[in-house]
Amino acid sequence: MLVSGQVVAAAALSAAVTVGAFVIQDILGQETPWGGVSSATFTMGSAFMSQLLARVMSRKGRRVGLQYGYSLAIVGGLIAGFGVNRSSLPIFILGLFLYGSGQASNLLSRYAAMDLAAPHQRSQAMSYILFGSTFGAVFGPVLVKPAERLGENLFGWSTYTGPWIASACFFVFALANVAIRLRPDPLEVSGGLRSQQGDAVRTPNLVSALRVISHIRNARVALSAMVISQVTMVAVMTMTPVHLKLHGNEDVSPYIISLHIAGMYAFSPLVGKFADRKGKIQSISVGGVLLVAATITAALAGESATLLWPSLWLLGLGWSFGLIGGSSLLVESVPDTSRVTVQGAADLLMSFCGGLAGFSSGFIRKAFGFHMLSNLGTILALALVITGVRHLYSAKSTSLT
Repeated sequence: MLVSGQVVAAAALSAAVTVGAFVIQDILGQETPWGGVSSATFTMGSAFMSQLLARVMSRKGRRVGLQYGYSLAIVGGLIAGFGVNRSSLPIFILGLFLYGSGQASNLLSRYAAMDLAAPHQRSQAMSYILFGSTFGAVFGPVLVKPAERLGENLFGWSTYTGPWIASACFFVFALANVAIRLRPDPLEVSGGLRSQQGDAVRTPNLVSALRVISHIRNARVALSAMVISQVTMVAVMTMTPVHLKLHGNEDVSPYIISLHIAGMYAFSPLVGKFADRKGKIQSISVGGVLLVAATITAALAGESATLLWPSLWLLGLGWSFGLIGGSSLLVESVPDTSRVTVQGAADLLMSFCGGLAGFSSGFIRKAFGFHMLSNLGTILALALVITGVRHLYSAKSTSLT
């Protein structure tokens, strides 16, 4: 059930976000360093909404929380489309912020899949939800051009308005799917609602959730993996369409982004099996290595789009290893009474840092070039590799003593 909802929601997200930087360029000029504002606003909205939706879920269940999230995404898509058509940056930014709740909902859906999974199958359960995103996320960017032409020819809208309105319509299907089919509520069945736990759970609080994470070593490693994977992926991915457009390769941009998203989601079942069998830390370490390879390749791409095909695919695959490994490790590391609150706090921090990366990426590219932006991603990815290897070495040393 969750998988079918992920398909249409992922299509909506990938189609609209593909043209976000182009909208900013149309409003502020082709050479503006503010191109990353679209991704930053979107991910900041996702960060804020992830905490808000987690609070709702802890009280009323996954279904109600996801309904709220997809409803806000519908409103945000319509507002963003209106802002694009009016060439109004403030309206577009407002719509983007609300639209981020769609991404927050999709990310929180992966935890819903884990609510009823056995401990040794949690990564695999999560991976199936991410895999469901593959079909929508890969084909979403491909639908950008048809949506643009349909909006221009039938309604007289500006070029980039169509994808946002179409995305809002896609989220209607995701909303209906959750409202009708997510029964019984997985969080309720697993006994995770606050009302079912009595006095064991206090009112969800961001500070207390982060405090729980800070006191548990595995939870700290898990959060680091989630944040670094997101920051590296968002920073490079956000500026790739802009880099391609500036060098006359705008036509291949949707297809490269589709390949990137395929890397993020298409192999997630295999990534989940790997994490369950070999260990979450190994998954995190592999993710770091793949991200290093991706960012080095991106830095070497220059004005040609050739190397960006494998680079963006590796970027997505590395993100998948880091996210699945980190999210699974986080869930198994924290007490059940703090689980939902910690999930929301982790997603908030992950999306917030991703938003900062998206915002700064445009200025870094403008000042130093796309290659330097990719090199900074390499440094972050190396930090993730070092963290994973150190943790593995420490665990082996402990087991031998």
